[in-house]
Amino acid sequence: MPDPAAIPLIHQIASEAPAQLDLTIESHLQQATRAADQLRAEFPAVAELTALEKALAAEKDRWPLLLHLAVKLAKSKQILSGIREPVHISVVFAVYKEHIRILTKEEHPLGENFLLRKIGQLNWLMAEFPNFQWDMLIVDDGCPEGSGRIAQQILAEKYDGHNVRVLFLQEAIGQGLPVTRPMTSTNDSRKGGSIAYGMWVAAQQDLPNHIVLFTDADLSTHLGQTGLLVGPIMVDGADAAIGSRREPESIVVKTGTRNLRGKLFIYLWKRVITNLDEIVDTQAGFKAFRAEVVREIVEDMLEKQFAFDIELLVKTQLRRPGSIAKVPIAWIDSDALSTTTDLQPYLGMLKSMVAMYRRYLPPNPQSEAFAAFIESLDEDQWQTLVAHVPEPIAAREPYTFSEFDEVTVDDLRAILKSENADATDASQR
Repeated sequence: MPDPAAIPLIHQIASEAPAQLDLTIESHLQQATRAADQLRAEFPAVAELTALEKALAAEKDRWPLLLHLAVKLAKSKQILSGIREPVHISVVFAVYKEHIRILTKEEHPLGENFLLRKIGQLNWLMAEFPNFQWDMLIVDDGCPEGSGRIAQQILAEKYDGHNVRVLFLQEAIGQGLPVTRPMTSTNDSRKGGSIAYGMWVAAQQDLPNHIVLFTDADLSTHLGQTGLLVGPIMVDGADAAIGSRREPESIVVKTGTRNLRGKLFIYLWKRVITNLDEIVDTQAGFKAFRAEVVREIVEDMLEKQFAFDIELLVKTQLRRPGSIAKVPIAWIDSDALSTTTDLQPYLGMLKSMVAMYRRYLPPNPQSEAFAAFIESLDEDQWQTLVAHVPEPIAAREPYTFSEFDEVTVDDLRAILKSENADATDASQR
């Protein structure tokens, strides 16, 4: 691959790109997909687009975000163009307090119009390939503001297709469906219960080459990248493909400063969940599974809250080791109205992972020590550790944490003991 700057089309796209890409602005979305179609025409082979993706990622800050996204969109669409078998993709996402973000910017300054934009993204990707069909399931996670009803109203007024529908988790719980047990109300779910229910409903369809994908309600991940997940499943034979924000070719724009907390979280779960060695980013809301795998793993899940991604991956890996593919994606944080930012559920997720370890994985001394330590933590202690992340963890990249294990439980306990002693001294002065 020559220097991308020497390629006229690359120079043109880069020079015309907005300084700050905003996926809630329709003109930016249209510019990204238009650039992607231009790139497909210029680079008709997936291998060429992959080489371009790597070349641009090697100098990420040199190139505008729109160009990075356009290359991934082009590659995604080009992957689909090479698949001849019939494929059906079911897209699932949950809504909770999305009553503002589902609106247009004209209706509210923070509106993203995400429902109709997701539909548009899927249509852009698949409309020219008659062997690809899709449907979408929106699951209301017990939203007190009626996000599900608002979605129904938008669909009735603005969408004339018949492949998008809204489900309500509370109705499924009331019906006693096995996939909802042991929940007694939507208060027992924090997205995980709704995603599991939506995936279960989607997987009941008997369709050839059926892939069930779940995503987040916001626009952080452009669904035009769906082909990046379809390729490993349909071409390479994977059972699941997951979007990752921590690969060399990943493009991430993230507001806030949560990097050290994320590193500590990954380091700790890596000590407990030992069958996901190659996976670092478990929480990106962009994962696809073969429908037959979903039917086997989703009905009796332990986790109904934020750690459900981990359990899906653990069970998929146990079913067939090495069957999960990682895919670098473009991910642009949509944090203004996030329903999880304030919850900071990391400690709860770690405790859930301990329960998964005890249910699914063989015991070993290191995992037992870290599992017991995590179980002993309260929220104040967790925040103390977040404020004093050990330097060996802070200084390393998370992809090394499968092998690097030099920070011990005793090291972490020493931090808590030291901070507790300092607090005691301060109170006695």
